[in-house]
Amino acid sequence: MARGLVVEADGGSRGNPGPAGYGAVVLDPAGGETLAEVAEYIGHATNNVAEYRGLIAGLRAAKALDPEAVVRVRMDSKLVVEQMSGRWKIKHPDMRPLAAEAKAVLPVGQVTYEWIPREKNKHADRLANEAMDAGKRGRQWEPQAPVVRSELGLGGGIDVAVPAEGSAADAVRDTLPEAAPTAGWSAPADLGTPTTFVLLRHGETALTPEKRFSGSGGGDPDLSEKGRWQAQQAATAFAASGRGTGAVQAIVSSPLARCRQTAEAVATRLGLDVRIDEGLRETDFGSFEGLTFAEVRERFPAELDAWLASADTAPPGGESFAAVARRVALSRDKLLARYAGKTVLLVTHVTPVKTLVRLALGAPPESMFRMELAAASVSTVAYYADGNASLRLLNDTSHVR
Repeated sequence: MARGLVVEADGGSRGNPGPAGYGAVVLDPAGGETLAEVAEYIGHATNNVAEYRGLIAGLRAAKALDPEAVVRVRMDSKLVVEQMSGRWKIKHPDMRPLAAEAKAVLPVGQVTYEWIPREKNKHADRLANEAMDAGKRGRQWEPQAPVVRSELGLGGGIDVAVPAEGSAADAVRDTLPEAAPTAGWSAPADLGTPTTFVLLRHGETALTPEKRFSGSGGGDPDLSEKGRWQAQQAATAFAASGRGTGAVQAIVSSPLARCRQTAEAVATRLGLDVRIDEGLRETDFGSFEGLTFAEVRERFPAELDAWLASADTAPPGGESFAAVARRVALSRDKLLARYAGKTVLLVTHVTPVKTLVRLALGAPPESMFRMELAAASVSTVAYYADGNASLRLLNDTSHVR
């Protein structure tokens, strides 16, 4: 019998539209135990957008716990509940992509929706307000109670906390001294062994030299002859690093062919297996797939401008950078928990690599357009046990020159 989970979600906007945030909690339906909490400040948005974002985050957190679970969503937003249940039409253009994104998280048959009064949705409401309070201070939400890190844990664009046993007091953090900086020039001498992600962009395909949009929605091209050479060069470089401190200990790849082929070349040299992670796939560029930037500008001028202007806007029929960031952050957190203290090679694409770098730096979404990543390039991010991250390398191509 499939496991049951309850998701309670909420969102708010101080001004509607105004500074907005969401919160969601995943509960065990049997005993009401909190299994995961999610919250995020999302900037300027409406109540309805924040509520949908809370729903999406809650569903993703439930899926991360158990992708086969039967999920009952409870929200005090009549609009979201009725629209997601199919009883109300979705008329507003801002709601349609959010509803589609929510429906894509889990199969329709696994999720049901229930409206509850606001007073019964206090947990998610509290998280949403905490996220908005954090945003007012120029920060992102952090859990207010002690946590143990599960495979959902360890900081980032979406913070997920699994409460430690017996940790119900919200005020615990207020009794603790301000944490000392844990990375950079003012860090303590011993930060412990970080978990290091070596980020390898796949080798070239036939589309790469022409700079065509090549995501996860327009076919699955193989490596070109040059791309296979680049993969072998990368494999030689990683093999030359030996098996001492800093050597790659595990390999995780996007499911797309160009990444799997690159990863297998390295894995063969290192004698390691390749683990596939769906969250590392490239953006679905929708109608932009297979086109050059100039061709997109000619055929979809308004849609291109909207996409360039906002990380929340998706190409027609595609996926927004904000959506990519959410799934990449969840994959990052699961991998950090699985490979704590190890060096892991992630073979992935331009957008996931840039996203991991951006989140590590705390940079805004527009920074994505200010990074250059060559085919088969290597970047490195180290993550420490307190959730801080340090960018150590970006776009190294010395092994393919």
